[in-house]
Amino acid sequence: MAEEITREMFEHLVHLAQLDLSPEEAEYLRRELNRQLDAIHKLEAIPLDDTVPITSHGVPYRPEDRPPLREDEVKPFPRPEALRALAPEEEEGYIVVPDTERTDALTGEG
Repeated sequence: MAEEITREMFEHLVHLAQLDLSPEEAEYLRRELNRQLDAIHKLEAIPLDDTVPITSHGVPYRPEDRPPLREDEVKPFPRPEALRALAPEEEEGYIVVPDTERTDALTGEG
């Protein structure tokens, strides 16, 4: 199995996702992701006839077998101020989040 997700790439992804992993957890997760990629490559290598339809899962549903799409329904949260109160910082009714690029520039990370 050739490793596709190197330690450097994984560390970059962990940084972007803002994950807090121990070295053991990080190595375990990186190894598992590489195993999943290896399994995907093995499946991709199986020769298939051009007449086999592409499916997103193992059961190809015909359009007439699918349930109808439901209508989107907007349901406002009854107390948005309660949610905003949980945020570390709020300004004029909006939750303030740090600008990652600016934070990275200030800390020298990224």
